Amino acid sequence: MDFEIRRFQKKEADETSAVIERALLVSNAPDYPPEIIQEMIALYSPGGVLERGAEGHFYVLRSGGKIIGCGGIAPYMGSLSESILVTIFVLPEYQGTGAGRKIVETLEADEYFLRAERISVHSSITARDFYLKLGYGYRGGVSAPDEEGCIHMEKRR
Repeated sequence: MDFEIRRFQKKEADETSAVIERALLVSNAPDYPPEIIQEMIALYSPGGVLERGAEGHFYVLRSGGKIIGCGGIAPYMGSLSESILVTIFVLPEYQGTGAGRKIVETLEADEYFLRAERISVHSSITARDFYLKLGYGYRGGVSAPDEEGCIHMEKRR
């Protein structure tokens, strides 16, 4: 597929939020109760997307003139030696096409990744196998989700 990836622009908050909402409702809904999905949709409202975009380096992936995915990387709790991948979502119809891999490859070329010794990701149950394929492992060997439904994963450099 032909993808274009670049840094997020504030004017894209509504479209990016809609991509995240659709991914949550279609892809993540089988793994989480409806109230958790609704909390996540509220978290990633356009205002929430603007907040995520300001916390680190946030990217959008486009195909055919529309946003089909997004993802970000930021310092983890202000650390210079640890970073975290955040807000990685792809429209359901583009999952399995290399779109998610393109986003992660872009994040792994970012300065926040390159300076870090450890990169964390709080994976959804839905995305666990995706991150395993990309070389991320379970933090502390714990593969079970925490009380919020996140699986703590990492990659060391």
